[in-house]
Amino acid sequence: MPESSAHALNAKIRVRWVEKIMRSRNMEILAIQTLRNSVMAASFMASTAILLIIGALNISEKIGQWAIHWHPYGMALPFSTELWQIKLICLLLDFFIAFYCFSMAIRFFNHVGYMINLQSESSFEESLQKQTCAFLNRAGNYYSFSTRMFFFSLPIILWFFGPYFLLLGTFTLIAVLTMLDKVPKAEDC
Repeated sequence: MPESSAHALNAKIRVRWVEKIMRSRNMEILAIQTLRNSVMAASFMASTAILLIIGALNISEKIGQWAIHWHPYGMALPFSTELWQIKLICLLLDFFIAFYCFSMAIRFFNHVGYMINLQSESSFEESLQKQTCAFLNRAGNYYSFSTRMFFFSLPIILWFFGPYFLLLGTFTLIAVLTMLDKVPKAEDC
């Protein structure tokens, strides 16, 4: 149900926030500080993704040696260096997508920073507000998707220990995200 989705609620809240900021005076500092915090969070996470990519590339040299020691005997299929390389490529791809999406979120947050404080002209106001809302929601979607990519790295990491761990991690992640994506009820306050 869209009404119970945290993502849909966040999109509506961002639209209302943009309308409030652009129609009110003396809220410019609040707008820029809020956007600055969003850019800083996305920058931190993008930097973390790059560091994780570098770390994963560093262990790729020793993947054959480590694979033999990490392989849980009797819990999975027979050992295969090629499969370990595929797992590593999946992990690298996951972190690269997270980095890309966090970078795109930064890009759109920066665009909103320029747009949010423009003086509204009556004929141009509604169009500018809609465009600003679209940019802010796109930034929020990129941020949300990249955070999910970070979460998705956990089952991929568990896959290094065997396919059963991958399945367990995937089902656990789905269950946790299902709970987190629901809007809290007002009675929970």
